[in-house]
Amino acid sequence: MKNCLKIPRVFIPREGFEKWAVIACDQFTSDREYWKRVERCVGDAPSTLNFILPEIYLGENDEERVAAIREHMYEALEGDKLVKLNRGLVFTERTTREGVRRGIVAALDLEAYSCEAGVSAPVRSSEEVLKDRLPPRVAQRREAPLEFPHALIFYRDKKEKVVKGLLREELEKLYDFELMEGGGHLTGWFVPEYIAADVVQSMHAKGDPVFAVADGNHSVAAAKAHWEEVKKTLSDEEARLHPARFMLAEFVNLYDPAVVFHPIHRLVKETDAEALCDFFARSVRCKREGNVLYPALPATAEGIRRADALLEQFVRASGGRIDYIHGRRTLARLAEEEGSVGVVLPALDKDEFFPGLKGGVNFPKKAFSVGDAKSKRYYLEGREISYD
Repeated sequence: MKNCLKIPRVFIPREGFEKWAVIACDQFTSDREYWKRVERCVGDAPSTLNFILPEIYLGENDEERVAAIREHMYEALEGDKLVKLNRGLVFTERTTREGVRRGIVAALDLEAYSCEAGVSAPVRSSEEVLKDRLPPRVAQRREAPLEFPHALIFYRDKKEKVVKGLLREELEKLYDFELMEGGGHLTGWFVPEYIAADVVQSMHAKGDPVFAVADGNHSVAAAKAHWEEVKKTLSDEEARLHPARFMLAEFVNLYDPAVVFHPIHRLVKETDAEALCDFFARSVRCKREGNVLYPALPATAEGIRRADALLEQFVRASGGRIDYIHGRRTLARLAEEEGSVGVVLPALDKDEFFPGLKGGVNFPKKAFSVGDAKSKRYYLEGREISYD
């Protein structure tokens, strides 16, 4: 079986992990105050906040923000704010309200990845990738010397052999701290190359696909699109080991007890709330509480597709904007705003995750979430993606 992973050399901050690590850019997309609090917390300290473009700000001076990200990365490199580790993996323990989730930070070979519908690949997207959401992410990678990713990727290990093996090793601790904004506790250990080689081999299970993106589908797709651009300028030999061919990600066992699938609910804003509620309820039996609908849909991909189709049909005809919200309480609060309607969706059964992707099938966009919003991956480790 072809090895889809590479053992990277990872950057971590020299100090100040508490302000360095911030949550994934695609979280709290309707909560501007969350990101304002993060900005106040970070202040002038070195932070990955300076390396990302939170989605809540997309469309607001994107080019200037991308240029600033590039400059901040060079400042971090030239200002000796980063430590480059020897070649190896990072073994993580993230404590959240779901439990202790263990992960392995490694580099994914983007040549093994596909998000195209109907295309079988060793590494698959898990949901439809919206092409119009890629350009800002591709531009960010195109201009950047480094990447600091938030993607989580599933592997299959029912007996948890990989993690149990790492727990038996005496590893060097890299960091151990509380994440900001209630993100829980994060600890990381360095896995040297002589151990890492066996670890990445053990993570390759038989099946179609071998690995699948759990979170960060658009980030992985953007990395692939950027690599395709770069590859056109290289010889075959240069392309074999070019850093842009690989993407750093955290690999998590689907059968980790702390992996819990949560639904991602739909919020329609700037619309006729009464008309939307009436339209939806005529097609699907619903319970209604205020402007929140609880449709009687199966906990399957098809149930989610049906809800999305109805909402998209209404928005095309009558106007509105669809957002994707984690957590019923947040949905209910946002649905109280004038012209807003929330639709509560069911959670997918994680045992059907890999079988549901066989043959290059994708789940509907925003079909599930690994944990709640605060459980998402925080940016921390980085690596070079350019020779500049």
